[in-house]
Amino acid sequence: MCLAIPGKLTAITGQLDETFRFGKVSFGGIMKEVNLSMVPEAKVGDYVLVHVGVAISLVDEEEAHKTFEYIKQMGELNDLDSNTSET
Repeated sequence: MCLAIPGKLTAITGQLDETFRFGKVSFGGIMKEVNLSMVPEAKVGDYVLVHVGVAISLVDEEEAHKTFEYIKQMGELNDLDSNTSET
């Protein structure tokens, strides 16, 4: 099953132009490098929904926390931690 996981954008790490950007996103302390091209309005501190390394939308902080907890309870975060982390 493919899931989109909410995380907090902690830094913009690269920008080629107004739209094509990369950033670090924290998923409960696990940091990943994410493509931000689909959410050009995202800024540090925002919560984004990430699918296959791409932020696909902004999400409300409260909703992000709830969703993350549900995913955690289902045991679907194991792959996230076992993949290469960017710190």
